[in-house]
Amino acid sequence: MMFSTAEEEYSFDLLDTVFEAGINTFDCAHIYGGGDCERVLGRWIEDRGVRKEVVILTKGCHHNADRRRVTPFDISADLYDSLARLRTDHLDLYLLHRDDPRKAVGPIVDTLNHYIQDGRIGVIGGSNWSHDRIRKANIYAEADGLQRFGVSSPNFSLADQAEPPWAECISISGADGEEARAWYQENQIPLFTWSSIANGFFTGKVSRDNCKQLVEDGILDGSSAKSYCTPDNFKRLDRAEILAKEKKMTIPQIALAYVLSQPLNIFPLVGARSGDEITANLQSLDTTLTQDEMAWLDLKSSQKPASMKSAKR
Repeated sequence: MMFSTAEEEYSFDLLDTVFEAGINTFDCAHIYGGGDCERVLGRWIEDRGVRKEVVILTKGCHHNADRRRVTPFDISADLYDSLARLRTDHLDLYLLHRDDPRKAVGPIVDTLNHYIQDGRIGVIGGSNWSHDRIRKANIYAEADGLQRFGVSSPNFSLADQAEPPWAECISISGADGEEARAWYQENQIPLFTWSSIANGFFTGKVSRDNCKQLVEDGILDGSSAKSYCTPDNFKRLDRAEILAKEKKMTIPQIALAYVLSQPLNIFPLVGARSGDEITANLQSLDTTLTQDEMAWLDLKSSQKPASMKSAKR
Protein backbone atom coordinates (compact mmCIF):
# COMPACT_ATOMS: atom_id res chain seq x y z
CA MET A 1 0.00 0.00 0.00
CA MET A 2 1.15 3.54 -0.70
CA PHE A 3 1.56 4.64 2.91
CA SER A 4 1.93 8.33 3.63
CA THR A 5 3.28 10.24 6.60
CA ALA A 6 0.21 12.47 6.17
CA GLU A 7 -1.95 9.42 7.04
CA GLU A 8 0.31 7.85 9.59
CA GLU A 9 -2.43 6.84 12.05
CA TYR A 10 -4.34 4.96 9.33
CA SER A 11 -1.10 3.38 8.10
CA PHE A 12 -0.10 2.24 11.60
CA ASP A 13 -3.57 0.77 12.24
CA LEU A 14 -3.43 -1.19 8.98
CA LEU A 15 0.08 -2.45 9.69
CA ASP A 16 -1.04 -3.52 13.17
CA THR A 17 -3.91 -5.50 11.65
CA VAL A 18 -1.63 -7.14 9.09
CA PHE A 19 0.93 -8.10 11.72
CA GLU A 20 -1.70 -9.46 14.11
CA ALA A 21 -3.03 -11.63 11.28
CA GLY A 22 0.35 -13.36 11.08
CA ILE A 23 1.84 -11.51 8.11
CA ASN A 24 5.37 -10.39 8.92
CA THR A 25 7.06 -9.76 5.55
CA PHE A 26 6.77 -6.29 4.05
CA ASP A 27 7.63 -5.34 0.47
CA CYS A 28 8.71 -1.75 -0.10
CA ALA A 29 10.91 0.33 -2.42
CA HIS A 30 13.11 3.42 -2.46
CA ILE A 31 10.84 5.03 -5.06
CA TYR A 32 7.44 4.34 -3.44
CA GLY A 33 5.73 7.53 -2.36
CA GLY A 34 8.94 9.49 -2.82
CA GLY A 35 10.32 7.60 0.17
CA ASP A 36 7.23 7.98 2.38
CA CYS A 37 6.35 4.28 2.27
CA GLU A 38 9.72 3.32 3.73
CA ARG A 39 9.51 6.14 6.28
CA VAL A 40 6.10 5.04 7.55
CA LEU A 41 7.09 1.37 7.68
CA GLY A 42 10.30 2.26 9.53
CA ARG A 43 8.49 4.41 12.07
CA TRP A 44 5.92 1.68 12.69
CA ILE A 45 8.60 -1.00 13.16
CA GLU A 46 10.50 1.23 15.57
CA ASP A 47 7.39 2.33 17.48
CA ARG A 48 6.12 -1.23 17.91
CA GLY A 49 9.57 -2.65 18.67
CA VAL A 50 9.17 -5.52 16.21
CA ARG A 51 12.35 -5.34 14.11
CA LYS A 52 13.44 -8.85 15.09
CA GLU A 53 9.99 -10.21 14.22
CA VAL A 54 9.59 -8.77 10.73
CA VAL A 55 11.22 -9.35 7.37
CA ILE A 56 11.94 -6.24 5.31
CA LEU A 57 12.12 -6.56 1.53
CA THR A 58 12.94 -3.29 -0.16
CA LYS A 59 14.13 -2.32 -3.61
CA GLY A 60 16.49 0.26 -5.10
CA CYS A 61 17.95 1.45 -8.38
CA HIS A 62 14.75 2.34 -10.22
CA HIS A 63 15.42 4.39 -13.35
CA ASN A 64 14.32 8.03 -13.46
CA ALA A 65 13.55 10.55 -16.21
CA ASP A 66 17.20 11.57 -16.42
CA ARG A 67 19.17 8.34 -16.51
CA ARG A 68 19.30 4.62 -15.99
CA ARG A 69 20.29 3.92 -12.41
CA VAL A 70 21.68 0.40 -12.06
CA THR A 71 25.23 1.30 -11.05
CA PRO A 72 27.41 0.70 -7.99
CA PHE A 73 26.95 4.38 -7.05
CA ASP A 74 23.16 4.15 -7.16
CA ILE A 75 23.12 0.87 -5.23
CA SER A 76 25.08 2.55 -2.44
CA ALA A 77 23.06 5.79 -2.45
CA ASP A 78 19.64 4.10 -2.48
CA LEU A 79 20.68 1.51 0.09
CA TYR A 80 21.75 4.10 2.65
CA ASP A 81 18.59 6.14 2.02
CA SER A 82 16.47 3.04 2.64
CA LEU A 83 18.36 2.08 5.80
CA ALA A 84 17.80 5.57 7.21
CA ARG A 85 14.12 5.70 6.30
CA LEU A 86 13.45 2.20 7.62
CA ARG A 87 15.39 2.98 10.82
CA THR A 88 17.42 -0.20 10.71
CA ASP A 89 21.04 -1.20 10.27
CA HIS A 90 20.30 -4.07 7.89
CA LEU A 91 17.79 -5.19 5.27
CA ASP A 92 16.68 -8.81 5.13
CA LEU A 93 16.13 -8.85 1.37
CA TYR A 94 17.43 -6.21 -1.04
CA LEU A 95 16.31 -6.27 -4.67
CA LEU A 96 17.28 -4.14 -7.63
CA HIS A 97 14.02 -2.60 -8.82
CA ARG A 98 15.04 -2.47 -12.48
CA ASP A 99 17.80 -3.87 -14.66
CA ASP A 100 20.05 -2.33 -17.28
CA PRO A 101 21.00 -5.23 -19.60
CA ARG A 102 23.66 -3.05 -21.22
CA LYS A 103 25.65 -3.18 -17.98
CA ALA A 104 27.87 -6.11 -17.08
CA VAL A 105 26.57 -8.09 -14.12
CA GLY A 106 30.00 -8.28 -12.44
CA PRO A 107 30.20 -4.81 -10.82
CA ILE A 108 26.56 -5.09 -9.73
CA VAL A 109 27.08 -8.46 -8.01
CA ASP A 110 30.36 -7.25 -6.50
CA THR A 111 28.73 -4.15 -4.99
CA LEU A 112 25.80 -6.06 -3.53
CA ASN A 113 28.18 -8.62 -2.02
CA HIS A 114 30.23 -5.83 -0.46
CA TYR A 115 27.17 -4.81 1.54
CA ILE A 116 26.37 -8.43 2.39
CA GLN A 117 29.85 -8.81 3.85
CA ASP A 118 29.36 -5.48 5.63
CA GLY A 119 26.20 -6.80 7.30
CA ARG A 120 23.89 -4.30 5.59
CA ILE A 121 22.08 -6.85 3.39
CA GLY A 122 20.95 -10.43 3.93
CA VAL A 123 19.63 -11.87 0.66
CA ILE A 124 19.91 -10.17 -2.75
CA GLY A 125 17.73 -10.41 -5.83
CA GLY A 126 16.17 -8.69 -8.80
CA SER A 127 12.76 -7.18 -9.36
CA ASN A 128 11.87 -7.00 -13.05
CA TRP A 129 15.05 -8.81 -13.99
CA SER A 130 14.71 -11.46 -16.67
CA HIS A 131 15.50 -15.00 -15.63
CA ASP A 132 18.35 -15.00 -18.14
CA ARG A 133 20.01 -11.98 -16.50
CA ILE A 134 19.56 -13.56 -13.06
CA ARG A 135 21.17 -16.74 -14.41
CA LYS A 136 24.14 -14.72 -15.72
CA ALA A 137 24.50 -12.89 -12.40
CA ASN A 138 24.52 -16.21 -10.56
CA ILE A 139 27.09 -17.76 -12.89
CA TYR A 140 29.35 -14.79 -12.18
CA ALA A 141 28.73 -15.03 -8.41
CA GLU A 142 29.47 -18.75 -8.28
CA ALA A 143 32.72 -18.33 -10.23
CA ASP A 144 33.98 -15.80 -7.68
CA GLY A 145 32.57 -17.49 -4.57
CA LEU A 146 30.02 -14.71 -4.01
CA GLN A 147 26.41 -14.82 -2.88
CA ARG A 148 23.95 -15.42 -5.71
CA PHE A 149 20.68 -13.68 -6.44
CA GLY A 150 18.47 -15.62 -4.05
CA VAL A 151 15.04 -14.16 -4.88
CA SER A 152 13.21 -12.68 -7.84
CA SER A 153 10.18 -10.38 -8.09
CA PRO A 154 8.49 -10.41 -11.51
CA ASN A 155 4.80 -10.00 -12.22
CA PHE A 156 2.65 -13.11 -12.20
CA SER A 157 -1.12 -13.49 -12.11
CA LEU A 158 -4.02 -15.20 -13.85
CA ALA A 159 -4.27 -12.18 -16.15
CA ASP A 160 -2.00 -11.88 -19.16
CA GLN A 161 -0.59 -8.38 -19.71
CA ALA A 162 -1.42 -6.85 -23.10
CA GLU A 163 1.39 -4.38 -22.43
CA PRO A 164 3.53 -3.60 -19.38
CA PRO A 165 1.65 -1.28 -17.00
CA TRP A 166 4.93 0.51 -16.25
CA ALA A 167 8.14 0.86 -18.21
CA GLU A 168 10.52 -2.11 -18.28
CA CYS A 169 8.39 -4.46 -16.21
CA ILE A 170 8.99 -8.20 -16.43
CA SER A 171 6.06 -10.60 -16.32
CA ILE A 172 6.16 -14.39 -16.27
CA SER A 173 2.41 -14.72 -16.91
CA GLY A 174 0.84 -16.17 -20.03
CA ALA A 175 2.39 -17.96 -22.97
CA ASP A 176 5.30 -15.54 -23.16
CA GLY A 177 6.29 -16.45 -19.61
CA GLU A 178 6.40 -20.22 -20.08
CA GLU A 179 10.17 -20.41 -20.50
CA ALA A 180 10.76 -18.29 -17.40
CA ARG A 181 8.29 -20.30 -15.33
CA ALA A 182 10.00 -23.55 -16.38
CA TRP A 183 13.37 -22.11 -15.32
CA TYR A 184 12.03 -20.95 -11.97
CA GLN A 185 10.34 -24.30 -11.40
CA GLU A 186 13.59 -26.13 -12.09
CA ASN A 187 15.65 -23.85 -9.85
CA GLN A 188 12.99 -23.18 -7.19
CA ILE A 189 14.20 -19.61 -6.59
CA PRO A 190 11.67 -17.87 -4.31
CA LEU A 191 9.37 -15.60 -6.30
CA PHE A 192 7.78 -12.51 -4.73
CA THR A 193 5.28 -11.85 -7.52
CA TRP A 194 3.73 -8.40 -7.79
CA SER A 195 0.20 -7.50 -8.94
CA SER A 196 -0.98 -10.98 -8.03
CA ILE A 197 -4.61 -9.94 -8.57
CA ALA A 198 -3.63 -7.85 -11.63
CA ASN A 199 -3.59 -4.50 -9.83
CA GLY A 200 -7.25 -4.73 -8.89
CA PHE A 201 -8.58 -6.40 -12.03
CA PHE A 202 -9.65 -9.45 -9.99
CA THR A 203 -11.18 -7.56 -7.07
CA GLY A 204 -14.67 -8.29 -8.39
CA LYS A 205 -15.27 -4.59 -8.98
CA VAL A 206 -14.08 -4.41 -12.60
CA SER A 207 -16.29 -5.36 -15.54
CA ARG A 208 -16.46 -4.87 -19.28
CA ASP A 209 -19.07 -2.16 -18.78
CA ASN A 210 -17.37 -0.09 -16.07
CA CYS A 211 -13.66 -0.36 -16.88
CA LYS A 212 -13.48 2.99 -18.69
CA GLN A 213 -15.56 4.73 -16.02
CA LEU A 214 -13.37 3.37 -13.22
CA VAL A 215 -10.35 4.94 -14.91
CA GLU A 216 -12.15 8.28 -15.31
CA ASP A 217 -13.14 8.17 -11.64
CA GLY A 218 -9.54 7.47 -10.61
CA ILE A 219 -10.43 4.10 -9.09
CA LEU A 220 -8.50 2.05 -11.66
CA ASP A 221 -5.09 3.11 -12.91
CA GLY A 222 -5.14 3.94 -16.62
CA SER A 223 -1.98 2.02 -17.42
CA SER A 224 -3.33 -1.02 -15.61
CA ALA A 225 -6.58 -0.81 -17.57
CA LYS A 226 -4.61 -0.89 -20.85
CA SER A 227 -2.63 -3.82 -19.55
CA TYR A 228 -5.43 -5.98 -18.14
CA CYS A 229 -8.82 -4.91 -19.55
CA THR A 230 -8.66 -7.17 -22.60
CA PRO A 231 -11.22 -9.62 -24.07
CA ASP A 232 -9.25 -12.69 -22.97
CA ASN A 233 -8.75 -11.37 -19.44
CA PHE A 234 -12.47 -10.67 -19.13
CA LYS A 235 -13.07 -14.31 -20.14
CA ARG A 236 -10.69 -15.32 -17.33
CA LEU A 237 -12.61 -13.03 -14.98
CA ASP A 238 -15.91 -14.67 -16.01
CA ARG A 239 -14.50 -18.11 -15.25
CA ALA A 240 -13.02 -16.95 -11.95
CA GLU A 241 -16.47 -15.73 -10.94
CA ILE A 242 -18.07 -19.07 -11.86
CA LEU A 243 -15.45 -21.03 -9.93
CA ALA A 244 -15.72 -18.66 -6.95
CA LYS A 245 -19.48 -19.26 -6.70
CA GLU A 246 -19.02 -23.03 -6.86
CA LYS A 247 -16.36 -22.98 -4.14
CA LYS A 248 -18.15 -20.33 -2.06
CA MET A 249 -15.17 -18.04 -2.43
CA THR A 250 -14.59 -14.56 -3.86
CA ILE A 251 -13.01 -13.63 -7.18
CA PRO A 252 -9.81 -12.28 -5.58
CA GLN A 253 -9.52 -15.45 -3.51
CA ILE A 254 -9.68 -17.56 -6.68
CA ALA A 255 -7.12 -15.31 -8.38
CA LEU A 256 -4.76 -15.69 -5.41
CA ALA A 257 -5.37 -19.45 -5.20
CA TYR A 258 -4.39 -19.67 -8.89
CA VAL A 259 -1.04 -18.04 -8.10
CA LEU A 260 -0.46 -20.09 -4.95
CA SER A 261 -1.31 -23.38 -6.70
CA GLN A 262 1.50 -23.05 -9.24
CA PRO A 263 4.42 -25.53 -9.02
CA LEU A 264 6.69 -22.64 -8.07
CA ASN A 265 8.32 -21.40 -4.87
CA ILE A 266 5.94 -18.45 -4.89
CA PHE A 267 4.93 -15.73 -2.44
CA PRO A 268 2.31 -13.38 -3.92
CA LEU A 269 2.56 -9.71 -3.00
CA VAL A 270 -0.86 -8.31 -2.21
CA GLY A 271 -1.99 -4.93 -0.90
CA ALA A 272 -4.99 -4.65 1.42
CA ARG A 273 -6.88 -1.56 2.55
CA SER A 274 -8.71 -3.09 5.52
CA GLY A 275 -8.76 -5.93 8.00
CA ASP A 276 -11.58 -7.61 6.09
CA GLU A 277 -9.48 -7.69 2.92
CA ILE A 278 -6.54 -9.12 4.84
CA THR A 279 -8.68 -11.89 6.33
CA ALA A 280 -10.18 -12.71 2.94
CA ASN A 281 -6.78 -12.84 1.26
CA LEU A 282 -5.43 -15.24 3.88
CA GLN A 283 -8.27 -17.68 3.20
CA SER A 284 -6.75 -18.30 -0.23
CA LEU A 285 -3.98 -20.25 1.51
CA ASP A 286 -6.51 -22.98 2.32
CA THR A 287 -7.41 -23.78 -1.29
CA THR A 288 -5.35 -25.63 -3.87
CA LEU A 289 -6.70 -25.57 -7.41
CA THR A 290 -6.28 -28.63 -9.62
CA GLN A 291 -4.35 -28.55 -12.89
CA ASP A 292 -7.65 -28.89 -14.76
CA GLU A 293 -9.15 -25.96 -12.89
CA MET A 294 -6.12 -23.77 -13.56
CA ALA A 295 -6.07 -24.71 -17.25
CA TRP A 296 -9.75 -23.82 -17.55
CA LEU A 297 -9.29 -20.51 -15.74
CA ASP A 298 -6.36 -19.61 -18.01
CA LEU A 299 -8.32 -20.42 -21.20
CA LYS A 300 -6.02 -23.33 -22.02
CA SER A 301 -9.02 -25.64 -21.89
CA SER A 302 -12.57 -25.03 -23.05
CA GLN A 303 -13.85 -27.96 -21.03
CA LYS A 304 -15.02 -26.96 -17.59
CA PRO A 305 -13.81 -29.52 -14.99
CA ALA A 306 -16.65 -31.84 -14.03
CA SER A 307 -16.02 -31.48 -10.32
CA MET A 308 -14.56 -28.28 -8.98
CA LYS A 309 -14.48 -28.78 -5.23
CA SER A 310 -11.81 -27.04 -3.16
CA ALA A 311 -8.98 -29.23 -1.93
CA LYS A 312 -7.62 -28.28 1.46
CA ARG A 313 -3.86 -28.06 1.84
